[in-house]
Amino acid sequence: MPQQPLILALDQGTSSSRAALFDADGQLIASAGSKLGIEYPADGWVQQDPNAIWSSQVQAMADLEKQLNTEQRNAVISCGITNQRETTVLWRRSNTEACGPALVWQDGRTADLCNKWKLEGLEEEWKETTGLLLDPYFSASKIDWLIKHQPDAKKAADDDDLCFGTIESWLLWQLTEGHSHCSDMSNASRTLLMDLNDRVWVERFCDIINLPKNALPNLVPCRGEFGTIASHLPFAGVPIQALLGDQQAATFGQLCLKPGEAKCTYGTGAFLVVNTGNSIRRCKEGLLSTLGWTDDRGVPTYCLEGSLFNAGTVVQWLRDGLGIIDNAAQINELAGEVENSAGVMLVPAFTGLGTPHWDPKARGLLIGLTRDSRRGHIARAALEGIALSVATLVQLAEQALGEQLKDLAVDGGAAASQPLLQAQADTTGLCIRRPKNLESTARGVALMAGLQAGLITDVNKLVDTYKNTTDTIHPKLTQASRDKWLLRWENAVNRSLMWHE
Repeated sequence: MPQQPLILALDQGTSSSRAALFDADGQLIASAGSKLGIEYPADGWVQQDPNAIWSSQVQAMADLEKQLNTEQRNAVISCGITNQRETTVLWRRSNTEACGPALVWQDGRTADLCNKWKLEGLEEEWKETTGLLLDPYFSASKIDWLIKHQPDAKKAADDDDLCFGTIESWLLWQLTEGHSHCSDMSNASRTLLMDLNDRVWVERFCDIINLPKNALPNLVPCRGEFGTIASHLPFAGVPIQALLGDQQAATFGQLCLKPGEAKCTYGTGAFLVVNTGNSIRRCKEGLLSTLGWTDDRGVPTYCLEGSLFNAGTVVQWLRDGLGIIDNAAQINELAGEVENSAGVMLVPAFTGLGTPHWDPKARGLLIGLTRDSRRGHIARAALEGIALSVATLVQLAEQALGEQLKDLAVDGGAAASQPLLQAQADTTGLCIRRPKNLESTARGVALMAGLQAGLITDVNKLVDTYKNTTDTIHPKLTQASRDKWLLRWENAVNRSLMWHE
């Protein structure tokens, strides 16, 4: 049989960069990954080297290309980019030199600046316009900090030589040797600089953070013609036809295509995203209104989103901080050594709390310890802490929608954990749907690129086949037991919020 056309997905995450190939049915053909370091120079500060981000993505591309025979390589007809969102890079247009570190989405160094803006009465305008809250999580305050504290950034701005971008912009610039400086609407909706309804940059907000207008990337739909991969790079000549933030890509990859359909991705953090169709749904209780994706004309699908800043990092802490596991998979074995957590709870607020509290100064808490507490109890409490945090997001989403979710699709590395997903089913009362292949983020942007390339004509035709290849985890708890558990969790979280008072 002749080789079928293939789609390249570049998936640049917080802890690694991946490159993957998919066919027109969204089936994974091959993949490669490259680890990426994270720096924590001060409490609440999280940053990365922009050049290391780029190098790790090139390495993943090169390793994937080496796996392919000539026929497979020639069959790659389109490329999509998906990425860790909100992470902020400034660089010089003239020579592509980064003006300081990339401030990662988890970074909380701008908490005081965000509080200053709130005291000035700016939050309501920002929230109404962008769908977001004034929080260090988003890009705006990170840009302000870089311009004020990185002399190279200030000088580049003064020289009319500054470029701003989130990670998809940074990668696109590098892949096209500076020919394309674009940001798609899904990523732009996470910067605090895009009008969510009109889908344009807001000049007033750029003025507040001292960002020159010509430093902004061109605002583009999630599908389009964004340039080709440069001749000296792996997969040279392949057209780049999709850009999509990682959580939106995972939602699309899980085929949550109808209003009310929801997914949760467990990566470095955990993110609940609920499709709300063509309408912007507002939530007073801390969920964010965001843009999910667009078609090639820029027609949007909107979402509600809840964000947990620490999920996979909790497992990393058990491994690297406490040393009670040697690798991530061992947490499941350790949690399986005990029937339950015996009252132990872990609130994973290592870099603050996201939805619904939006408190960057909250800190993690391990509570309920006795002399009988063992490593297994802590491991189980860690997984349950992630699940309980997500259960809060589910409750808020159901309140905002006025109806219960039917089920919850899950993906991401930690979704391989059976104890975690059982706890997720038990804390939400929902059936949890897990695909056989957990790379939904890369899959989503591949499907988007496939649509633009004409390789895929209708993603809705993939739904039935896809759902037949998922595992389902059913809840086992009674509602009374669930309510009691969630009340104890609320008390633990309130203690975490009191840490800095």
